[in-house]
Amino acid sequence: MKFGDLEKSALQLNELYEQLEIKKWGRIWTTAELALGFVGDVGDLAKLIQANAGVRDIEDCSAKLGHELSDCLWSIIVLASKCGIDLEAEFVRNTRELTEYVSGELHA
Repeated sequence: MKFGDLEKSALQLNELYEQLEIKKWGRIWTTAELALGFVGDVGDLAKLIQANAGVRDIEDCSAKLGHELSDCLWSIIVLASKCGIDLEAEFVRNTRELTEYVSGELHA
């Protein structure tokens, strides 16, 4: 699956969530609320990473780890879109710059 497909899927799911939010609370979540949800997912991810490393007991860790990584990716894609960030372009630019920096440090 290409990034554009992931982005389209994430944003379609977000549209469904927004319909549910309106039904339940009369409004959609703000970007701040989405970011807080993401922080919660990152906390859950950290615990699963510990379990994956063998320092925490969580049943069915591998399946849960994949799920939580996917949740975090979804949040990042949606937040980027709502903030007007072209995430694919930023990722390409950032990894290129970091690759140049790290390569330069290795050859210094």
